[in-house]
Amino acid sequence: MTTTQVVRPAGAGHETLYVLLLCLIILAVAGTVVTLHSEPRTVAAVPSHQFDARRDLSAAEQGIYADLRVTLDEIHVLQQEQNALPTPEQLAEAGFAPFAQDASSVSRGAHRWQVLAPSAYLGLSQTPATSGSLLMRVQGAEPDIWLNRRNDLAAPSDLSDQALIAAGWQQVVAQFDAGVTRQHRH
Repeated sequence: MTTTQVVRPAGAGHETLYVLLLCLIILAVAGTVVTLHSEPRTVAAVPSHQFDARRDLSAAEQGIYADLRVTLDEIHVLQQEQNALPTPEQLAEAGFAPFAQDASSVSRGAHRWQVLAPSAYLGLSQTPATSGSLLMRVQGAEPDIWLNRRNDLAAPSDLSDQALIAAGWQQVVAQFDAGVTRQHRH
């Protein structure tokens, strides 16, 4: 005697319900994790005598600022070799931007570079509407760069912070906040 057993298929309604519940749980957990790990978008304000390199500079000024930061390493190497600050002409001959006179330098304001004693470079802009004049004090590993957008600018005689601020110069600072990078270090 054989026994036959009838097996009914599982209802599709229950399987669909379980899959939907699992999806909702996954979405709820993911949403909670994202909410708990999110950071507020606060932008630090800079003092009135400073410019934020990312937000306050024109494209031409940002390019020159980046070039000055990169060229500073070469300036330090040449300064150690020569025991003196290299001239803008020497830097231009070596092809270092922004000192080299090329199409890029012309489109960025056609700055006329000169050395200010004891250790600073001044680039007077020929087209202040495109880019302001820049001053880089060579002190230590980090560049100290200042910007002035006035038309009738002369070389400052006093390179102290207070004298530059009084003459209308503003220091360019690079801030790296959550808006710059999405890398998060714990």
